[in-house]
Amino acid sequence: MAIADITVRGGGIFGLSIAWQAVQRGAKVRLIETDHIGAGSSGGLVGALAPHSPENWNDKKAFQLESLLMADGFWGQVGEASGRDPGYARSGRVQAIADARAVELAQTRAENAKSLWQGRADWEVVEAARFDGWGPETPTGFVIHDTLSARLHPQQACAALAEALRQSGAEVILGEADEQGLVIEATGAAGLTALSERVGKSVGVPIKGQAALFAFEARDKPQLFLDALHIIPHGDGTVAIGSTSEREFNEAQSTDSQLEDLIAKARSLCTSLQEAPVIARWAGLRPRAKSRAPMLGVHPLDAGRFIANGGFKIGFGMAPKVAEVMVDLMLDGRDAIPEGFRVAANL
Repeated sequence: MAIADITVRGGGIFGLSIAWQAVQRGAKVRLIETDHIGAGSSGGLVGALAPHSPENWNDKKAFQLESLLMADGFWGQVGEASGRDPGYARSGRVQAIADARAVELAQTRAENAKSLWQGRADWEVVEAARFDGWGPETPTGFVIHDTLSARLHPQQACAALAEALRQSGAEVILGEADEQGLVIEATGAAGLTALSERVGKSVGVPIKGQAALFAFEARDKPQLFLDALHIIPHGDGTVAIGSTSEREFNEAQSTDSQLEDLIAKARSLCTSLQEAPVIARWAGLRPRAKSRAPMLGVHPLDAGRFIANGGFKIGFGMAPKVAEVMVDLMLDGRDAIPEGFRVAANL
């Protein structure tokens, strides 16, 4: 392969997506992953691509909306190029409504969504009976149903992106290799820690998450968001649940009683899962930038280098738009990064 125009460091969702966007734009790309594809938080189980509520609109919510609306085309191209199913489907989401005040708030948000979501997705207050046998029990008899939320299988999605890159002529290197051209660091929790050490203050922290996978066929059902718990039916006959958010932990990749409590909670809130066996457990570190938004832009210390980090819980949903703005910046010098997403917002 000729000398690369761009070297991407990191084989998680941000790195893979940026590499794919760059290849689509005609760049020669080298991706270097020192462990394995999806080695960090991108190799998890959950895969909830869910929007923020349609209210108090800001740049972060607008950016996320655009990215979620891009997802159909993005993952369709990846699947076609790779010959692999990334597990993507815009399957929607159901949330319980606890009381009359919450019903009023949900109805206000439904009105907001009509304009904020540009008529391209709905946020509705509907009778819970519509989802009888899958949806939650709710004292009001109503639930929120949105048609913007989507799901994908994180491990399948990362594998599909890596294969799409190979099939399109990019280098995907596991191990170490020379950097060529412009370099972008998409190195997750480890990258946040390393940058914090270099600048002498925290730019973000790793947050441990734990998740589990049930063997249960619900592929045509919407995802559920119940009492801060994501329940995500995948297309392979499994249902993922997650996740914990742990600031303090001893072992980053071990599961413990907190996950067992989460499993019990899922069985209680979603009775369909009461007898379903747990077939996988996962734990890992998710990168949360100081700003709580993705951290994107020019590296603060090194010329010719860039950063894409801080995906935390919304990395998969943000990835298509993150890839677009970072490739615009690197290849064309066009800076469309929202102010709150800039590296400087974390320094």
